[in-house]
Amino acid sequence: MGELLVFVLVLARTGGWSWEALSLLSLYVQWIGLVSAAVLCLLRRRLLGLGARRGALASYALVLIVAALAAAIAQWLLPPAVLPAGGGSAFLARTFAITAIVAAVALRYLYLQHQWRARMQAAAEARIDALQARIRPHFLFNSLNTIASAIGVDPRLAERLVEDLADLFRASLTRDERRLVPLAEELALVDGYLRMEHQRLGERLDVAWRLDGLPRGALIPPLTLQPLLENAVYYGIEPREEGGTITLTGGVSGDQLLVEVRNPAPSMPRRRSAGFGMAQANVRERLLLAFGERARLEVSTADGVYHVTVRVPYRRGPVDEDTHR
Repeated sequence: MGELLVFVLVLARTGGWSWEALSLLSLYVQWIGLVSAAVLCLLRRRLLGLGARRGALASYALVLIVAALAAAIAQWLLPPAVLPAGGGSAFLARTFAITAIVAAVALRYLYLQHQWRARMQAAAEARIDALQARIRPHFLFNSLNTIASAIGVDPRLAERLVEDLADLFRASLTRDERRLVPLAEELALVDGYLRMEHQRLGERLDVAWRLDGLPRGALIPPLTLQPLLENAVYYGIEPREEGGTITLTGGVSGDQLLVEVRNPAPSMPRRRSAGFGMAQANVRERLLLAFGERARLEVSTADGVYHVTVRVPYRRGPVDEDTHR
């Protein structure tokens, strides 16, 4: 923005433009811009504490003060022949006026950009809240029926299933969508969910864990993997009389963490149901809020197998465990 302003000012000179004028003015404007940015960054915590309106006014005043100081220093260092006609007072007034206009436009642009990002984040969080509120009733009812049937046969198992269900709902009610948790915590949640489903489906559900190369201390958003496993069970295993195998693999590739869920490809009638994309939309929103465009959710089908791959930046947590099961 500063360099664009320099080109405009140089081209608008009545005496024509020159490389000397372009270089001097570029140095001058860049110093004002860089020093202003540095001051605002250093004071950002105090400016945030002032609130939106007073913080904006204080930021605007700081940029004008930096411009005035830069004009005073330039007036002291540069020979009078380099300064515009009218002497130092005209140079100071011109600097102050141009900075006032440009700073107002720049700060307004940054404010609108901040508002747009806040609206986008609020919309994403609202979509996640709506998705979390639509926990599939069949899963809740089936889990409660499974627990009820286990109470008289194996009370300890029933107690464990209640704890697994409570852990799942506790995780789904978290309000901080940008919070990151260790991968070990997410895998424990997945393990509890699959334990409940295995109790219900029996030998029809088989799970293959291939996570030896997956660092358990890596950080991911909560409820990233469990919704994908729920999709795999509901659409890939439950409709099949013979059941099937869900394969969970993972590892590190460069600076990225990869986790893949594979299951038998879902049948067409269930695939067209309204809830099919709900879990994937939920996970995509979580990844977007946590990592932006650096994270991806990739979906593909090949040879009757449904693949869902999560790619996120590899961030190390405070603990890096080696094993999960």
